[in-house]
Amino acid sequence: MQVETIRDVLNWTVSFHKNLKDCLKHCSKLNKDERAQMILSYLADHEGSLARIVQGFENTADKKALNTWCYDYMDKHPIIEHGHCESPYQEQDMAHIMDRTVEHHNHVIELFEHLYSRVDTDSAKELLDTIKDVEENEIKRMVQTANRFSDM
Repeated sequence: MQVETIRDVLNWTVSFHKNLKDCLKHCSKLNKDERAQMILSYLADHEGSLARIVQGFENTADKKALNTWCYDYMDKHPIIEHGHCESPYQEQDMAHIMDRTVEHHNHVIELFEHLYSRVDTDSAKELLDTIKDVEENEIKRMVQTANRFSDM
């Protein structure tokens, strides 16, 4: 995927969440631990919701913001494509599943923070800041829910 504009970044983010959802769902069927299966299923559903939320931003955001160029960042920090699942969660327990999921989300959040620091237009800054906030709040929500699962 060629990433040159903020619209492209949003497309990549939607793909990221969809791919992570598919991988989590796939691994939920392979993991032998019942709690791990529950958290993997929950996280898969949540990733699907995040993909729809980010897609909504692309459909409603200011066109100038979406068309803002960001290729200079992408040249120095290429986005890793996630195409298939190698079942990384199938043998992990809840704590490791959450650590890995949070790590993935932190990379996305860092991307939005960096792009925010580089864009000049207010509409692009507002869009990036809003999406970053959504990502941060959703990962907090996922962690809180995972903590409740571990209390069961």
